[in-house]
Amino acid sequence: MSVASRSFDGACPLRDLTHAGAYVVDDRGMILEINPQAERLLRRVGKDLLGRDAHDALHRGSRGEPMPRSRCAMRQPLLTSSTAYGEQDWLERGDGSLMEISWLVTPCGSRDGGPNALVLFYETSPAGPYKIEPTFLSSSMSELERLALLAETTATLTSSLDLDETLRHLVRLVVPLLADWVVVDLLTEEGGVSRTVVVHYEDGVLRHRDELQRPMPPVPRESPMPLSRALRGVTATLVGPEDYQGPPDSGIAVIQRELFEVTGISSACITPIRGVRDVVGAITLGRSERPQPYTTDDLLLVEDIARRAGLALDNARLYERQRRVAETMQRHLLPRLPVLPGLAMAACYLPSPRASQVGGDWYDAFVLSGGAAGLVIGDVVGHDLDAASGMAQVCNMLRAYAGEVDQPPSAILRRLDQAVSRMTETTMATVVFARVEHANGGWQLRWANAGHPPPLLVEHDGRTRYLEDGSGLLLGTGLCAPREDAFIELPPRSTVLLYTDGLIESPSHSIDAGMERLSRQAAALTDHPVSAYCDRLLTRVRPSDNDDDVALLTVRVPS
Repeated sequence: MSVASRSFDGACPLRDLTHAGAYVVDDRGMILEINPQAERLLRRVGKDLLGRDAHDALHRGSRGEPMPRSRCAMRQPLLTSSTAYGEQDWLERGDGSLMEISWLVTPCGSRDGGPNALVLFYETSPAGPYKIEPTFLSSSMSELERLALLAETTATLTSSLDLDETLRHLVRLVVPLLADWVVVDLLTEEGGVSRTVVVHYEDGVLRHRDELQRPMPPVPRESPMPLSRALRGVTATLVGPEDYQGPPDSGIAVIQRELFEVTGISSACITPIRGVRDVVGAITLGRSERPQPYTTDDLLLVEDIARRAGLALDNARLYERQRRVAETMQRHLLPRLPVLPGLAMAACYLPSPRASQVGGDWYDAFVLSGGAAGLVIGDVVGHDLDAASGMAQVCNMLRAYAGEVDQPPSAILRRLDQAVSRMTETTMATVVFARVEHANGGWQLRWANAGHPPPLLVEHDGRTRYLEDGSGLLLGTGLCAPREDAFIELPPRSTVLLYTDGLIESPSHSIDAGMERLSRQAAALTDHPVSAYCDRLLTRVRPSDNDDDVALLTVRVPS
């Protein structure tokens, strides 16, 4: 970026504010408000930007590449709570085009007194959206520029463990800086090949050519053609359309010849994308708009980028595979609820909304000796396969201890705590274990709590209270802490709600606010049948900015 921010001394480039877009960010750079003019300039829907990081969502380099935070002049006044303005910066529109802007950032107040900032900007390119002509700089890059690009590639691609997001970052890094076409072919877990990405930089906009994305034929083992060799991990190659003019030796060669014909690519680099152990796929960078062919230096640079992309894609796939295994294990361990005379029971489990984490949340319900119902809600600390594995062990041990002899909940948790402390893998968990039984003409609840959010009692007339008695330390600390039982006579038609912290916790508000919200919504839904109670509570209560999974168990006693 050629222009840095400057201190505000009364002069400001935003002379006509009626044409200025505006948005407000908090001290983390998250967009809180946006005005209609900003929506028009950015060609975006304002509500889609709220809560997003303004830098990640909007700020770009002059060629559309992701902007490193260290080089972003617009972030500096946010960090120092000062006023500054700048020129010749770029924002990305919703259609992928770039807009050259001048901007002003200044501190502003907020309703809660937080250090927010107002960002004003207007378009400075005279002919509308700022269109960057594809200027291929790879051949003329200095060694320092190449090293900077590789460092930026490493930082950008390792910032995410999501496969699709990593591919989007990769496209932005190489187009239009190194090419105006990028094609990514990935090997699938089943051993096939999928043309996953075909993107063309055209008129300043990244256009995804979905019609060219398709499953690919198998990779021939002996084919000397460039893409086949790259997909086998053999070598990177400089390629032109003439390389595919002869009789095709495989289905892949046929599709690759069609690619050159449709795209008009005159020069291309094809290089393997290698993971830690195996080949992940291949990347093709092509030029159709400019006459300069790729050189050997270009090929070496693309190889370096592909090597970094391979490690990032390999990590993303491994993480996704681990997440999928953990979630499958977790779902299979969640039980079918027993049918008990007089009790209405329902439960639900919801994974993380971004599917980026797998937690150790679980619920359980089973019949105890004497006909009582055993209720469990728990959460093993962690968000990975180890957490899901630990959850399985803790869940099964608790069931076994509860079914051996008729003991109070505190005694069961005491034994479980000792067992958890002896597990090979260090495991800590929070649990509520309760038993509901019919006695003396009414229903009784007896429970013990090991560091878990307290159960919520909702009476049929809407009165609520948290059952905070019987609380003790979480499991697995190694401390011999006392554990006590708590007891309550359940009012007729009342509902007991057991839940995990993902239902009430949020980065943007306190846990007390989350518990108050749960109490209020649970009371408002008290007339709904238990079968619909869980789903509606999740919809109304779960914070939108919570990454955690949620387990929920409800029991209602009859009148």
